Parts: sequence; C-alpha cells; structure tokens
Amino acid sequence: MLRGAAAAAAAVPLGGAAAGSAFASPGPASASGPGDLGAAHHRTADLGPNVLVFDPSMGDAAIQERIDAVFAIQEANQFGTERFALAFMPGTYEVEINVGFYTHVLGLGDSPEDVVINGHVTADAQWFEGNATQNFWRACENVTVVPPDGLDRWAVSQAAPMRRCHVKGDMILMPSPPGNGWSSGGFLADTLVTGTINAGSQQQWLSRNDTIGNWKDAQWNMVFLGVRGAPATSYPSPPVTTLDRTPVIREKPFLTVDRRGAYQVFVPALRRDVSGTTWEAGPAAGHRIPLTRFHVARPGDSAARINRALAAGKHLLLTPGVYRLTEPLRVTRPGTVVLGLGVATLQAVDDNMLVEVADVDDVTVAGLMLEAASANSPVLMRVGHGRSRRSHAHRPTVLFDVFARIGGSVPGGAAVSIQIDSNDVITDHIWAWRGDHGLDGTVGWSVNPAGVGFLVNGDRVTAYGLFVEHYQDHEVIWNGEKGRTYFFQNEHPYDVPTQTAWRRGSTNGYAAYKVADDVRDHKAWGLGSYAFFNLNADIYTDRAFEVPDTPGVVLTSLVTACLNGPGGGGILHTVNDAGDPVTNGFALHWMKSYSNGVGTA
Repeated sequence: MLRGAAAAAAAVPLGGAAAGSAFASPGPASASGPGDLGAAHHRTADLGPNVLVFDPSMGDAAIQERIDAVFAIQEANQFGTERFALAFMPGTYEVEINVGFYTHVLGLGDSPEDVVINGHVTADAQWFEGNATQNFWRACENVTVVPPDGLDRWAVSQAAPMRRCHVKGDMILMPSPPGNGWSSGGFLADTLVTGTINAGSQQQWLSRNDTIGNWKDAQWNMVFLGVRGAPATSYPSPPVTTLDRTPVIREKPFLTVDRRGAYQVFVPALRRDVSGTTWEAGPAAGHRIPLTRFHVARPGDSAARINRALAAGKHLLLTPGVYRLTEPLRVTRPGTVVLGLGVATLQAVDDNMLVEVADVDDVTVAGLMLEAASANSPVLMRVGHGRSRRSHAHRPTVLFDVFARIGGSVPGGAAVSIQIDSNDVITDHIWAWRGDHGLDGTVGWSVNPAGVGFLVNGDRVTAYGLFVEHYQDHEVIWNGEKGRTYFFQNEHPYDVPTQTAWRRGSTNGYAAYKVADDVRDHKAWGLGSYAFFNLNADIYTDRAFEVPDTPGVVLTSLVTACLNGPGGGGILHTVNDAGDPVTNGFALHWMKSYSNGVGTA
C-alpha cells in the first residue's frame, strides 16, 4: 500500500520524552506525568516498569491519567525504543484507551468478559493526518469493549492484531475525519463483534475464527476463515474469500491472574476443523503454566543469561523493551513457551541469528519483533535446522504475531528473516518488513539489504495471515510440500534504482511468492501483491507469483495492483505468464484462480 509521500524517509517526531526517560524513575501512586508510569500496581510478580498493571481499586481517573501519558509518548513514536503493556486485572473500567505504537492492551482474566472497558479502545491516525497506512506495531487482546456510542475504531495496517476480544457494538477499520485515509491490512482472531464491522477504506484484512454480526465493504482482498457470520465468497465483486472452517490452529497463549493474584500463562489447546471462537460457549480448553516456571526477562538481559534459563527448563516471558543480542536465543525443549509483551524487540547487533528453535514438538513463539541491527545476519529466526522427516502433526510448533524489521529504526541487513525447516509448523500473523521509510540513514537499496522475508523448507507448513514487504529477492520462497497459505499481502521494494539491479538473467524483477519448481502440492487463498516504485526508474517485474504448473498447486483469489504514476513501471503478469498487466498508473487486476497453467479471471 502507498504509505504517503510525507513519510518516504523522514524521521517521525517522538510524542514525548527521549528514549527510556518515560519510565526510568517510577514515582508514587498519586503522582502524575509520564515519569510516573511505573506507579501502576504490580501483584505477585515484578514485570518491570514498562508493564502497567491496573485494577479497579485504583480509580478510573488515576488509570485514565496513566493511559493518556503512555499515548502522549507513543502516538507518533513509530521508530522509538519505548515499549508498554497496559494490563487490566479482572473488573470493570470506565476509561478511554487510545493505542499508539508499541502499546499492548491486555486483559488478565480467563475470559475476555472478565475485563470490561466501558469506553473505546481506539487505533486512529490523527498523528498522520488521518492516514492509517503506517499504524503498525500495537495490539489488543482478552478484553470486552463497550463503546458508549456503539462504535469502536480499529484503523490499523500491518502488525496490529486484535485477539480474543468481545466488542459489544460495531467496529470500523478506517480512520476518523479529517482525512478518512486508507488503512492497509489487519488481523482479527478469536473475537466476537456483536454488531457490524465496516471495512471502509481498509485495503485488505484477515478474520480468523471470529463471530461477527455483519460485515460491510471490501476493497482489494478480504479473507474470512472459520468466521461465523462472515459474508459468502463473492470474489472479485466484491473481493471476498470465505472458507468455513480452519483446518488446524491453537490460539495465542496469554497472561492471566488466578483468584489468589498469582500470574499464569494460559496455553490454548490445539483445534482442528473449527469455526468461531474458543471462549463463547464456556472456558477454553488448554493448560496453565505458573509464571514461576518462566524466566521473566528485562531489557539488558544477555542472550547467555536467557539461554541458561531456557536450558534449565524455564519458559520465557520477555517484558517490553529492546534486547540487544549478540547470539541467538536457543529453544531446545518441547513445549517451551516464549511470550513477548509490549512488542518486545530483539536486535541482532553482531551479524547473528536472534531465535533458533530446535526440531522439537509444540514450541510457541509469540509477540516478538526481530530486528536486524548489524549488516549481515544470515537468518533472524529459524525453526529446525535443515530438512527433516520428523512429524510434528500432533504437537505442532506455532508462531504468533512475529514481526521482522530490517531498516526504519536502525540500519541493518539479513539474508533471510524467518526460515521454517521443521515440518507441520503453523504461523499465525507474520509481518516481515524491509523498511521503505524510517529514520535518516536507516533505509536505502544498500543501507538495509534484505534477501528473502519468509523461507519454507519444511513440509505441511500452514501460514495464516502472511505479510511480507519490500524484500529484494523472492519475498517468499516455499520449498516444502503440502504448504497452505490463508491470506498473503505483499509489496515489492519501492527503491529499486535500476532494472539491471533487479533482474535474474532475462527475467525482470522477482516474483513475490515463489513455489519451488519441484513442489507437487501447494494451495493458497487470498493473495495480493502490489508495485510502487518511487525513483521514476521505470521498473517492472514479470510476474507477482511463480509456481509449478501441476494439478496439485492451486492459487485462489489473487489480486495485483500498480500504485505508480505514469512511467513508473509495474507488474506484467499475475501468475507465471497469466494475468493482465498493471502498469504505469493506478490499476488493479483480479484473478479467481490459477492451476496447471490456467488462470481464471
């Protein structure tokens, strides 16, 4: 999606104090201002000053003051280092929650209905003149929202999930006036919305295992998977793709508090062939892990210290902040949970990997940003090590809300962002992003080099909500058999300097989504790829998708877009040599399906 010319390379001003100063010295509970954010209550575990834990006894006015102080810092803080989690003990609150960058709103109950917000939980875009195409890196989960006017606004783009919520009323997915600009790619899961969800100008969206009252509007690519109340498939007029049931999934683990005030992490059970939420009909199936069995990490912890805890059998909770690592975190034990709060960010500062998961069963990695902060990391995250025949079908590893970033905040490079070598892995909301804009000196064709965003070597890998943007090679390469993708969103790199710099032999550009020539079984639904080349260099890519022509490889519901002005280039074919060009001006092309050399318009 076109982010807006104003953000092409400019630094975004901070919404408050300098990095770190907002929470360096927590003050007394009665004090006010950003310097006192840490004064919110902590119960039986010390989660650090960046996790603000609220309970109704604090009083709504005091809670509102702290919420507003966080938003003042985070509203426009797109590339800052501050991170926050706003955690609510079970109870009812009369507050308004504006959710800015790197802000994670979470209820601490067993059910979303244990934490009731009589007010709005809002993501809007007034910081960017009503354009929400840069509303990234924030989250809301496990709360009930009761908007007083009956309408909640969640105008977001990539890396801004809403999970396990109950919205009593309507939702709108576009910004408020002035502007009513675009929003560009959200993710909703395990959520009940009693009213109508109005997509408005939202360009693309994935809803998975939700229950909704109604859905209104569709722009480029709307996908519904296991959603009760979803509109019927009508692709491409309007561009809606609906699949009634989700083949295999478990929901993201979440932090909760028992009646004694002790923290636990609830790990939902694996489900197969399901629709709707886990919690509407009663308590969700799953198991609890006491927080005492976790290493609770804080920024400043070294990889060596964290790895000692993991090797000793601990799970890992990463509190909000930036962790500068010189070696990867190594997850070797089956069933390990790695859970980040507040978009916890791991930075590779010595050309290293950041997370290495062994070829074992049932690992969870959730709520993390992986950032290249040195020039030549080979891989930021890898699951497994090389091709394997080992099956994990009964206890698959799952990645939830894992976001890779190369450039934007710091200069850096990586050959591969996320590599899946194990079999049966599930990914549930991935955004791999090579920065197209950011702080001065952090973006440029040779400043933040990035090869492949998402590389799959394992078999039977399933991706729900795969967003991969601006990489310089094939952005997705899928070598494993029986892969499944449910929703894919992509943009080619903006900053290609010349066609020669982006060519393979006689082929112009790189297909965004490449299924290896020897693969015989691969299926994907709801796929979008867009071109915006911003250097007036007349750049083309021959195709957006490249797959083997064999009956077992089927792509359903595809869209390509050109967002350039005249003379800017574009995409010549949708899949292989099929599909009309979108070039030299704004254009969209939809294709219902492609298989065995035949594209259906």
